[in-house]
Amino acid sequence: MAASSVADRHTPVATAPTQALADWIAATPASAVDRRALRWARHCLMDWIGVTVAGARDPLVAILLEDALADGGAGDIPIAGLTASLRPSDAILVNGTAGHALDFDDVNRTMHGHPTVAVLPAVLTAAAVEGRSLEDALRSFVIGYEIACRIGDMTGDGHYDSGWHATATVGTFGAAAGVCHLLGLDAARTAHALGLATTLASGLKSQFGTMGKPLHAGRAAQNGTKAARWAARGFVSRPDGLECVQGFWETQGPDAVPYDMHPAPGDPFLIENNLFKFHAACYMTHSAIEANRRLRSRHCFAPAQVRKVRLKVSDASLRMCNIPEPETGLQVKFSLRHTAALALAGRNTGAVETFTDAVANDPDLIDLRRLVEVEPVKIDRDARSRAEVTVELTDGRILHETHDVGVPATDLDDQEAKLSEKFAALVAPLIGAEKTEAVRSTALTGTDTAPIDLLKTTQPD
Repeated sequence: MAASSVADRHTPVATAPTQALADWIAATPASAVDRRALRWARHCLMDWIGVTVAGARDPLVAILLEDALADGGAGDIPIAGLTASLRPSDAILVNGTAGHALDFDDVNRTMHGHPTVAVLPAVLTAAAVEGRSLEDALRSFVIGYEIACRIGDMTGDGHYDSGWHATATVGTFGAAAGVCHLLGLDAARTAHALGLATTLASGLKSQFGTMGKPLHAGRAAQNGTKAARWAARGFVSRPDGLECVQGFWETQGPDAVPYDMHPAPGDPFLIENNLFKFHAACYMTHSAIEANRRLRSRHCFAPAQVRKVRLKVSDASLRMCNIPEPETGLQVKFSLRHTAALALAGRNTGAVETFTDAVANDPDLIDLRRLVEVEPVKIDRDARSRAEVTVELTDGRILHETHDVGVPATDLDDQEAKLSEKFAALVAPLIGAEKTEAVRSTALTGTDTAPIDLLKTTQPD
């Protein structure tokens, strides 16, 4: 299935799209998740553990953990990368937020956001509470991931473009769907869970560059879980919450186009459109980073030789990652200019330690970023992540490069190797090489493993 909108492959549905989605969730058996989708899910799991263990050291995680413990939140669910364990709801919030703290987690263009970090902490925790296996959790994760992407696709571009953060909003539906599937809820209760998700979903892009953005992922996972568990106990909501008057789409989806969800036999799950991040910054900066890195490598110029840089990017980037003069390492992650300067200076944008306040205020990098001009252009939805870069040098050379990171991998062995390298770089310095390899192996091959045991393995001795 193409990475672009999937709406044109399905018949528009005139009535009851919320119920239609609930019907699909309830009717789809775990066995429908094929081996290829399950392998993608394991790649997502390994990557999520890596960014979560590394993100757990972020100050915002310490704040959430301290608050949860002060509120009597100690429990049995481990916090990845830390020695603490919390009650399920608090653990979902902290693990979900930690996974997004570095902005190094995966994305899906169809969803318009970060699916794994919103869905996986919810499903893993639910599986731990219910005594289910890791493979059970991963199969329900694929279902929740699918719903996050489908609702994101149906909701349209206007939701994100008007300021809503889809990871926070649409991610709530994905988490609810995944937990409903794991719990085996019928279609009626699943529809009520989705209805509850419409009134729990929130999160604004104005929080980008602050601690508020990572919180979006944790809250989506937590709220989606609450919606599912409350519905399981008989909590009643609007079973037409997406499409009803003053519902989610009327209030937040100005160009929403619901469609009847009946994938053809053999159609891949949308998890196969997942895009992993290899730079620890906003995904919409990655194509420009890659293009600038390639130009620097191919033409062997020094930063002092740069006269001018022009980044031609989607105009949607201006409302996402165009902080012109970042003052903190967190803001650097959302600055097209500063990340371009990092790439041109040969800095390692795949290392989390690159994004510090000192780097934001480095005089040489500031001088270089001020040579960067951002030119917004209208780009088709299918290519919004593409960047065209022009670098003018002091010797008169004018260099061009285009790159688009929004193309899913086709070689899963190669993807696994790259993700394993990223995983080791993030995790081994914190829990040691031996435990890192044990976690990696379990994530990629474990079946009967208990999710709680996997999370425990990520904790330092």
